[in-house]
Amino acid sequence: MKIGQFSDSFLPIIDGVGRVVYNYCETIANMGHECTAVVPLDKFGYRGRFPFEIIDYYAKKVPIMSQYDAGLPPFDLHYKARLDMTDFDIVHVHTPFIAGYEGIKYAKDRKIPIVGTFHSKYYDDFLQMTGSKTMASIGTDVVVSFYNKCDEVWAVSNNSADTLRSYGYSGPIHVIPNGMKIKEIDPTWKLEAKKHFHIDNDYPCLLFVGQMNFKKNIERILEACALLKKNNIDFNLLLAGKGPHEKDIKDKIKEFNIEDNSYILGHILKEELLYGLYSLADLFVFPSLYDNAPMVVREAANASTASIVIKGSSSAEIIDDGINGFCCEDDANDLYEVIKNALADLDSTRAIGIQAKETIPVDWNEIMESVIERYQYLIDKYKKD
Repeated sequence: MKIGQFSDSFLPIIDGVGRVVYNYCETIANMGHECTAVVPLDKFGYRGRFPFEIIDYYAKKVPIMSQYDAGLPPFDLHYKARLDMTDFDIVHVHTPFIAGYEGIKYAKDRKIPIVGTFHSKYYDDFLQMTGSKTMASIGTDVVVSFYNKCDEVWAVSNNSADTLRSYGYSGPIHVIPNGMKIKEIDPTWKLEAKKHFHIDNDYPCLLFVGQMNFKKNIERILEACALLKKNNIDFNLLLAGKGPHEKDIKDKIKEFNIEDNSYILGHILKEELLYGLYSLADLFVFPSLYDNAPMVVREAANASTASIVIKGSSSAEIIDDGINGFCCEDDANDLYEVIKNALADLDSTRAIGIQAKETIPVDWNEIMESVIERYQYLIDKYKKD
């Protein structure tokens, strides 16, 4: 099978969509299929380490979201020539923007099926970028129009499917969850992470991994940590990632008087360091209402670290409160209470982390077996029609 994966977010990976697309490409290629990522790349290094092909096109940084590349495929004749030489059996688009429309155009021209996965809460993105509810609503109308052009629409969770329906999409939606690379954790990684990030005390560690962006509800973590500090509860707050609000988050940390307890770690490329942090953490605190099926909760579980998530969020779909993780209200006081109680009984919290490891992670290979079956069904159906 020859598959084209089209995405506006890819390498270097800075968000969940990029990570999902990378794992689709890598896992499908390792299963023996020809998989090609069609993506914008501003700059890139050696490609030989990847088992899949990459067809990239000219891109520039987005001024207001500098972590992203905006593609300009009409200005890249080399890209067009390379794409014209391909003969995909199916196209899978992961973003409803430039790359997505490239995928739609390719599929329609070649008369092959196209799958579109809905990953993100785009209304929140548009509102943050424009500050206008009207413009955000117009943006989501464009998103719905995009998915109406796909032969089949997938979502990564029931919560994300509900979000797309709330935007006005009325067609069928298939839920195809995200997986993860299940890893054996080397005990030395924990010590390496502690040394690398100069964590020189034995306080309980609270970890957040994700974009430094207030849409991730990071302020709720800071508010809860301020209450921990006020009540003389020792802790380290570890924030890993980069994003547009890093300076504002640092200012909030200073405002809440938790500077001595907080570590801003930046974007972590070395996998051993990241999993070392997951192992080091006593709790993974992820109060995001924005994320759909976040991989970081699964990664924390793989390291036997229990997560705290918000009730009713997409993250909470895989959490059985008090069994394999914790749920709280979207309220600083409630988050504080859950953290306080979990830290007061670390033996029980670690047992819950072990349950998380046994029940939450699903390997990408298992997910991709279902994906390939669905691709084949759509290809066969398209040929019959």
